[in-house]
Amino acid sequence: MSIMNQPNDAMQPQRSQEGTLLHVVETLLDKGLVLNADIMVSVAGVELLGIRIRAALASFETAARYGLDFPAGTDRETVAWKEAVEQKDTCPDCGKRSELAQLMNDYCPWCGWQSARSKRIEAGEPAQLDSDDDR
Repeated sequence: MSIMNQPNDAMQPQRSQEGTLLHVVETLLDKGLVLNADIMVSVAGVELLGIRIRAALASFETAARYGLDFPAGTDRETVAWKEAVEQKDTCPDCGKRSELAQLMNDYCPWCGWQSARSKRIEAGEPAQLDSDDDR
């Protein structure tokens, strides 16, 4: 009985980019996190203290999308606020987020990618209406 020595790439340690701190924070801000906690302190069956905590951690864009309330005095007329509430999507070529209308009708400002719809518009062909255009 002999054992053959062959390189086994499956046994080599590998690190996925999906587990980096940057990816975790980006996902957390993109998807949002809501924490609900009820804390009660009681002695001999008598409740001495009760605390209810509801905390949300999300980007302004995500919070606005889900209708979370913002603190009084939040200035909604700033450029940053308007950028947060405008509809964005991820470019399929470079993976960066840009305004949806610009991606669909023009090009990606980061890498220059063009959608099939923008190519039809550029060629002078009538662009087909999507269900989003009817709104």
